[in-house]
Amino acid sequence: MTAYDIFLAPFADYGFMRRALVACICLGLGSGPIGVFLMLRRMSLMGDAMSHAVLPGAAIGYLIAGSLSLTAMGLGGLVAGLSVALLSGLVSRVTVLQEDASFASFYLTSLALGVLIVSLRGSNIDLLHVLFGTILAIDAPALYQIGAITTVTLLALAIIYRPLVMECFDPGFLRAVGGRGPIYHFLFLLLVVLNLVASFQALGTLMAVGLMMLPAAVAQLWSRSLPAMMAIATGTAMAAGYIGLIASYHLEFASGPTIIITASVIYGLSILFAPSGLARRFFPRPHLRG
Repeated sequence: MTAYDIFLAPFADYGFMRRALVACICLGLGSGPIGVFLMLRRMSLMGDAMSHAVLPGAAIGYLIAGSLSLTAMGLGGLVAGLSVALLSGLVSRVTVLQEDASFASFYLTSLALGVLIVSLRGSNIDLLHVLFGTILAIDAPALYQIGAITTVTLLALAIIYRPLVMECFDPGFLRAVGGRGPIYHFLFLLLVVLNLVASFQALGTLMAVGLMMLPAAVAQLWSRSLPAMMAIATGTAMAAGYIGLIASYHLEFASGPTIIITASVIYGLSILFAPSGLARRFFPRPHLRG
């Protein structure tokens, strides 16, 4: 078997592999920078909670459409994710609960409700598709939707980049100069939900946050510069998508989990060999002698 047969033939021969690869590239472009900001804002677990919060809306979209319509499920997931984000913020402001506690409460309720709705009207196969995604079943309309979400994400990040960075590192200064921190916070949550909806269509609700947080963790191990971290996270997500698709094709594994495991392997190697990793700590380089 030649290198062409291993690395290029699956995409040259099959349209569904090409669409899956384009979807992974789009998800990497959008989710990579979003994941970096989530990590800098110490909202990693909130991102995971919000990925499950889209499930009830997606399940209702499934019931309305009568099938696994990615457009209907995506719109339902967007409404549900934004609702949970707003309700969690409201509860944290009018009660003694912190925002992470209210997110956890809504996330558990949303996950249970979504699974219940799908299981009442759908089959076990439908439930598996909702939970774990069907990236190889991405069609042209779903690909257009993922591409549109990626475009909106990149444009929005370019517009609100400076106040978003300021809110991450010094929210007190942003308030002192009259910045609208809550507005930028809401816009950022909107971008998170949009990218979770896009990832949900490909990777399912249980792994939608995978291409956000694992590449962001890799980036933080390799760099301390924000632009470099965003670039590394994007490249890691796209590389994990490509390698995961190749591995799943030749080994006949499920594509979504293979992509996330590939990202996990890159994360594990980064823990060992990154500048701040274990190898450098246990085997330090000798100091230069004058």
